[in-house]
Amino acid sequence: MTDIPSADDALARLDMPLAEAMMTQRAVRRVLPDPVDDAVVLKCIELALRAPTGSNGQNWEFIVVKDQSVKDKLAKRYRQAWSLYGGVGRRVAAGDEPMQKILRAVQWQVEHFSEIPVLVVPCLRGGTRVPYMPSPFVGESSFFGSIYPSVQNLLLAARAMGLGASLITLPLWSVTSARRTLGLPLTVTPVCVVPLGWPRGRYGPTTRKPVGEVVHLDGYGNRAWRDT
Repeated sequence: MTDIPSADDALARLDMPLAEAMMTQRAVRRVLPDPVDDAVVLKCIELALRAPTGSNGQNWEFIVVKDQSVKDKLAKRYRQAWSLYGGVGRRVAAGDEPMQKILRAVQWQVEHFSEIPVLVVPCLRGGTRVPYMPSPFVGESSFFGSIYPSVQNLLLAARAMGLGASLITLPLWSVTSARRTLGLPLTVTPVCVVPLGWPRGRYGPTTRKPVGEVVHLDGYGNRAWRDT
């Protein structure tokens, strides 16, 4: 049985070394239905607000979802999207056990989404493009780049306090529906969902490729540090 910390105990864990939080962070999708104290959720968002934003615009909003009817509506959209992407993923990952394990975790999250105690929906005010950017790609990158550093702060804070968390987007596949469900005006765009709950399992070291395999010096293909 997973021990659920008090709010004070969870907040005290924020003294975890940053490197430890980074090295053991992972997407934790299987979480308990037990409630998460508001103080813990708000601390995650408070630390998210410390991240930089484009031009220091701070044009973010965070919707904390605990109402069952709202969770049920987002869960319905998640199931709709997963009915398509899940099937494709299983075919592509046939014979790949690590990927199959991830797909099983996502499947669990889809099936139990309505039971997750808290959903945090980070949003941005303004359009999806920066008006003065000549390229749509650069404009959209600048727009979403103003929120994802704060989402990473939120995820690291959750990790330090022992919360299970993950960054997902499939419940928002219909932005129109998401706006209606969350009561968002057209000027506010939901960008992802971060489910929060006390994990059913435990955090631990993650497996990643060596840095030399993914770093290129001055141009693609020059893996100068492959053997270091």
